[in-house]
Amino acid sequence: MTAADLTEFRAEIRHWCRAHIPAGWRRAQTGASDAEFVRFQQEWFQELRGAGYAVPHWPREYGGGMTVPEQVVLYQELAAHDAPRLVLAFVAIHHAAATLLAAGTQQQRRRHLPAILDGEIWAQGFSEPEAGSDLAALRTTARRDGGDYLVTGQKVWASGAQYADWCLLLARTDPNAPKRQGISYFLLDMRSPGIDVRPIRQATGDSHFCEIFLDEVRIPASHLVGAENTGWRVAQRTLGAERGLTMLELAERLGNAGFRWLLETARRSGPGGLRPIDDPAIADRLAQLEIELTGLRGLCRDLVERHAEGTAGPADASVVKLYYSELLQRLTDFGAEIGGLDAQTMLRKPMSSGWESGAWPLDFLASWEWTIPGGTSEIQRSLIAERGLGLPREPAAPR
Repeated sequence: MTAADLTEFRAEIRHWCRAHIPAGWRRAQTGASDAEFVRFQQEWFQELRGAGYAVPHWPREYGGGMTVPEQVVLYQELAAHDAPRLVLAFVAIHHAAATLLAAGTQQQRRRHLPAILDGEIWAQGFSEPEAGSDLAALRTTARRDGGDYLVTGQKVWASGAQYADWCLLLARTDPNAPKRQGISYFLLDMRSPGIDVRPIRQATGDSHFCEIFLDEVRIPASHLVGAENTGWRVAQRTLGAERGLTMLELAERLGNAGFRWLLETARRSGPGGLRPIDDPAIADRLAQLEIELTGLRGLCRDLVERHAEGTAGPADASVVKLYYSELLQRLTDFGAEIGGLDAQTMLRKPMSSGWESGAWPLDFLASWEWTIPGGTSEIQRSLIAERGLGLPREPAAPR
């Protein structure tokens, strides 16, 4: 695609955004009920789908097919026009789709990818109370019973599980195998008997995360992704998407809308009519953050392009995830700092916004989520050292 083609494409998206982004959605989504949030998210997803903008990163035969430059333009314009974030569909269109495309059967892809486009909601059941950073230590069990598996255990920190139709689930199918070799990967129908979902109320008043309790839940063997006991390898596809390929939109959002909110905060007059941006130290910090955001956006584009070419390195997704999550924390922390007392009164933010809502204390609290799931920052550094730099694994401490 030529530069002229991209310019025309950008004009097309701008025209669409002006005509279709719901006016006043931030106000309407602040304090919205769960039902209102779900309805709004599903309606917005279908708006994007109708324009061909919902899953630009998917293969063309499934409704996507945009090049990386086209995706960058799309995400830039959606951010510039303050479009709502696809919060509810995030796991479905990124994690579930990446897993199904990489390791699912043709039957599984035919069943679920069109359903995701129709609004099927997904959650991710990986972490457990004693298996967070050490995911391979999970204890949820799945034992074969004829043509099914019976699954018992507990999952935690499952984002949006209270709304989900399906769940990406890891369970141990061979308790005697080394811990990474005895895990299987399942597609779990959340309407199955024996499932109890309990939202976790957070300090902010939201209940974004959930616990999932499973008591002899029956999963058909046809819902196994990959072969039995190869779930750890399949899970790396999911985690790879979570750590890297999902970042293209997030980086463009943060670099565009996030930095715009930060500049607006810095330009507001404070006590005595002084503006934070007039302080040279603050202006210097803003310039530094803009440089870091430019680097992040370039890094994400490069990763997605090399992933499509098959030349991405084994630790590249970890580099992107680490960089994004810690930059997000620094930016939102700085926003809360320069926002002053006014920022501290922002006790609610729109449910359909992301981490760049401008409600800085809440954005900062939410930013810590990103340094934990998909592998903590400490885990990412270990992966970069071992897989990227070839450094030896540190031996276990003697007991």
